[in-house]
Amino acid sequence: MKVQMKKHGHSSELLKAILRSGLLASTVILAACGSPTITKHGQQFRATDLQSVQPGMSQDQVRTSLGTPATTAVVGDGRAFYYISSTDSQKSFFLPTETDRQVVAVYFNQGGTVDSIANYGLKDGKIFDFVSRKTPAPGGKDEGILKQLFRNLGKQQLFGGG
Repeated sequence: MKVQMKKHGHSSELLKAILRSGLLASTVILAACGSPTITKHGQQFRATDLQSVQPGMSQDQVRTSLGTPATTAVVGDGRAFYYISSTDSQKSFFLPTETDRQVVAVYFNQGGTVDSIANYGLKDGKIFDFVSRKTPAPGGKDEGILKQLFRNLGKQQLFGGG
């Protein structure tokens, strides 16, 4: 009888150890699922970076100040530099989801100097310029390219991935 109790006591300790290990492993797994990983892509600007770009600056001066643009376009009678950034959020093993996109646009006149600057993002689902505090006018000079740059927000990653 004593031998059976000892066997039973020993298997009970083993069972407790297995349960403790399982509880610890599930706690670690659940903790990993709770906080998303945030990844930023593209050029991230501070307000002071954008304030350094002033009307009358040349395209080369803008490149020196902000770096190489992600894309350029002919807009109206001049050109525009577009600096694009995005923020992705990813929880554990799920695919990343794009949560934010910003487009800094520097507009140049026919003489090749800065005419204006805009910092576009989405506000209430609409493209919004955080510098002028306005939404671009329908049919504006670069409405098409802005719609293209914001069309896939949250659906497709702009930088890498699929």
